[in-house]
Amino acid sequence: MSIDLNGSGVSIAEVVAVARQYSPVTLTPAATERMATARQIVETLAEGEPTYGVSTGFGALATVTIPPDRRAALQEALVRSHAAGMGPSVETEVVRAMVFLRARTLAMGHSGARPVVAESLLGLINHGIHPLVPEHGSLGASGDLAPLAHGALALLGEGQVEVGGVLQPASQALAAAGLEPLALSDKEGLALINGTDAILGMLCLAVHDAEVLLTTADVTAALTVEGALATDRAFAADVMGLRLHPGQTVSADNLRQLLAGSPLVASHRDDDLRVQDAYSIRCTPQVNGAARDTLAFARTAAINELASAIDNPMLLSDGRVESCGNFHAAPLGFAADFLAIALSEVGAIAERRIDRLLDKTRSHGLPPFLADDPGVDSGLMISHYTVAAMCAENKRLCTPASVDSLPTSGMQEDHVSMAWGAARKLRKVADNLRRILAVELVVAGRAVDLRAPVVPAAGTGAALAALRHVVDGPGSDRHLAPELAKAEALLADHNFLAAVRAACGPLA
Repeated sequence: MSIDLNGSGVSIAEVVAVARQYSPVTLTPAATERMATARQIVETLAEGEPTYGVSTGFGALATVTIPPDRRAALQEALVRSHAAGMGPSVETEVVRAMVFLRARTLAMGHSGARPVVAESLLGLINHGIHPLVPEHGSLGASGDLAPLAHGALALLGEGQVEVGGVLQPASQALAAAGLEPLALSDKEGLALINGTDAILGMLCLAVHDAEVLLTTADVTAALTVEGALATDRAFAADVMGLRLHPGQTVSADNLRQLLAGSPLVASHRDDDLRVQDAYSIRCTPQVNGAARDTLAFARTAAINELASAIDNPMLLSDGRVESCGNFHAAPLGFAADFLAIALSEVGAIAERRIDRLLDKTRSHGLPPFLADDPGVDSGLMISHYTVAAMCAENKRLCTPASVDSLPTSGMQEDHVSMAWGAARKLRKVADNLRRILAVELVVAGRAVDLRAPVVPAAGTGAALAALRHVVDGPGSDRHLAPELAKAEALLADHNFLAAVRAACGPLA
């Protein structure tokens, strides 16, 4: 997938392609023209009245006018001084998304940077040169100043980068790739660091992952329905039609599709004394569906930001240069916090289903902890402990970051979004949810196997068959951690849902 950066915004899929699949990116002539037009405005301003970011200092130093012969030094000093992050480096996929998205904003022609600046950013990602970006430093206003400064530092041939898993000086990596260090001009240092690009990149990746996770959650829940000898009647289309939340409708549709024709569900339809299932089963589409609606909100926030120009000051088509607050990441912080809460609850209800299958008093005839020889064997007992620990962590991570603010820069920047923290937490919650669902797949899969000779539906049967390719079925106790890791890797592979869809039909 080759991507043309034409100055009109990009898609979530393109962010994922650049971040994870190393898709190459090209700056189009249209984007180059936009940038050149805006650059002419900056060069005109450099000769006139003091303009923030062009001929003044920054933040609380905005009242200091910089003479023309010091303005190039001003821009490079800005990058060096703002590259002040600390802690471990963020993930390579986040760095690639951030660099790509900063080039995207510059290509829109509202920042006043020369085309060579965007081309230099694309040179980094196209050659697999990844600046080391420390985890701590961004407050989400003025955007991701410190993370973006670490990215921009590499353009100057300074700082450390990673290439093919090897750490090296940026100057060495640029030389090996045939790239020249960039000499910055008026406003370009500020244009490189004044954006929400790392936060946006993380939100885009999380939205992409959440779409997969929520479909996966319906699959593992359906397998639990069969393993627990529960009913599918609560998911009936006419019942779902009485409540008009779109996500609930989608989740229930998935569950019915997955359970269609299930011999296990049919096996107790007429002689079961239970009149209804526990909430953790019966309310699955309500919880998973609410998470889908939350995801839709987060996706809209990401899409809107991907089509937006983020900088300060900004150049308008009529030649005006206006200071603004477009760098404030509140829209992204709210979305990340809300999505983390939703994904945490999907994991929480899955934990309750796991516990039900492992408890002999509530599992409708299954052995304690699905053990082969209860007492000698502990079965899958401790897998639930692991899930409970991750659910507890997710609850802690769901404390909103975006309700916090600490004033900085001599009270000039007196309200910040903390959206970086919200996005970092969201990534951890999503990873924990994948692991929780992997455990549900292992537990529900063993429960269904123990119901033999009655078999699951086509869709759930395909999920179980995929699991059995990497994890053995019921038996005496064995080292469990590697099996759970294999189940987690299975859920991260797009072939898992593809196999389920091939067996049962489309799933949303």
